Amino acid sequence: MGHLSARVSLPLLGLLLGCSGQAALEPGEAGPDFAVQGEYRSEDPALGAQVIARGGGRFSLVLLDGGLPGEGWDGSGRRELHGAWKGRAVVFAAEPGLRLEAGRIRGERAGAPFSLGRIERVSPTLGAPPPAGALVLFDGSGPGGFDGTVDARGFLEAGATSREEFDSFDLHVEFRTPFMPTADGQSRGNSGVYLQKRYEVQVLDSFGEPPAVDGAGSLYGLRPPDLNLSYPPLSWQTYDIAFRAARFAPSRERTRPARVTVRHNGVLIHDDVAFDGPTGLGRDEGPSPGALLLQDHGDPVFFRNVWLLPRE
Repeated sequence: MGHLSARVSLPLLGLLLGCSGQAALEPGEAGPDFAVQGEYRSEDPALGAQVIARGGGRFSLVLLDGGLPGEGWDGSGRRELHGAWKGRAVVFAAEPGLRLEAGRIRGERAGAPFSLGRIERVSPTLGAPPPAGALVLFDGSGPGGFDGTVDARGFLEAGATSREEFDSFDLHVEFRTPFMPTADGQSRGNSGVYLQKRYEVQVLDSFGEPPAVDGAGSLYGLRPPDLNLSYPPLSWQTYDIAFRAARFAPSRERTRPARVTVRHNGVLIHDDVAFDGPTGLGRDEGPSPGALLLQDHGDPVFFRNVWLLPRE
């Protein structure tokens, strides 16, 4: 979401309380619903599915014609069903023959059976090394270039601000949202990457949701991503951001807007988009450079492998 706030350090626990209830920080402590949630894929015919835990043994199943986001789905052909545990399977009341059991979703479409297997995708830029000339802002060995808190696992907690200020740059950042199945919307793993403390690329657990102007990958309040490339919570995800700062005349009149290109988990979601001003409660625009802010919104979101390459 779009507000800036101070960081209250959280202890490292398997389960924490976020803004809207319990949050699991590690897969081994997330329970049986977490093991079912995730992405499922078929090969022929192309069909993708995303299973979202809703708490209390309840789930949403999103069926995507053409494949998963970034793998063939074109943004149309989306169907959402709701189900719950029944014995060792998750069944969906609207489709009696549709069930999720032992890591597979089985059902029928147009009279033909289908079967989808669970997969775990990895961003192609995960672990990307900094190029020559880049500034390593965080590598897990300490706060590095941030004023912030590093937990016992070597992850940087949300609420960190870079010690340096920057003009134009290319940025790589890796983040992980918590597992918060009982939370909804803006209360589900909320954070953000603020560029120059002015413009926010939203961080949120929007797994399985349609693209939204306040969802994951959005330019907060300004523009939704072209496609929601969110992976399930507790997956490491990547933003690769090319930011070009606004330019101003001596009168402080803006002569060129700030622009941004964003890739989420390796897929282009914003292509050279102009900002018409700061997003959310970002600070006012001006000719001065600005810091990076990994926003604290009260949820236990974590970051790693953050580097920045200054540009002219």
